[in-house]
Amino acid sequence: MIAVIDYDAGNIKSVEKALQLLGEEVVVTGERETLLSADKVILPGVGAFGDAMAAIRRQGLDQVIRRITDRGVPFLGICLGLQLLFERSDEAPGVEGLGILKGEILKIPETPGMKIPHMGWNSLRLENDGRLFPGVPDNPYVYFVHSYYLKAADERIVKASTEYCTHIHASVEKDNVFACQFHPEKSSDVGLQILKNFVKL
Repeated sequence: MIAVIDYDAGNIKSVEKALQLLGEEVVVTGERETLLSADKVILPGVGAFGDAMAAIRRQGLDQVIRRITDRGVPFLGICLGLQLLFERSDEAPGVEGLGILKGEILKIPETPGMKIPHMGWNSLRLENDGRLFPGVPDNPYVYFVHSYYLKAADERIVKASTEYCTHIHASVEKDNVFACQFHPEKSSDVGLQILKNFVKL
């Protein structure tokens, strides 16, 4: 059973639908025991870093997430879910992220002729043999919606990157923890393959 963490951060339905399309049993929940008993866990989300961390702490989900990741259960952060796994964000100065992975979330720099938020399809450069990417073609196009981007402290955990106003770490992997800044659930066949690879871990 795959658990999708519900902390009122939006975009949960599309993740649930994509997993159902793959024939998976999915539960959307903020319930501690259900999350701890899941085979795999996904932290999706769109919205603001500070509000999301406040909601996660209010529900005691920060401790649950740490327990899940410490136990080696495959865990996937998507979009805001990726950002929350890191230490801090320009979007909410002074607010601590989960700190499960080392790095920071920075504001995409304003660049003439480029719109922020970055919304749309961008190609990925795959690197460092990511376990989410078998069966995915080189330079695949995936769908992004974000105004902030990841700069990971250790580039060895970066499995895909993209360029939009700056160099963006678009997907990371460390042990059982995976994360994508883009939305696999909205990225057509490529995204479904990425989710299928996560499901098969």
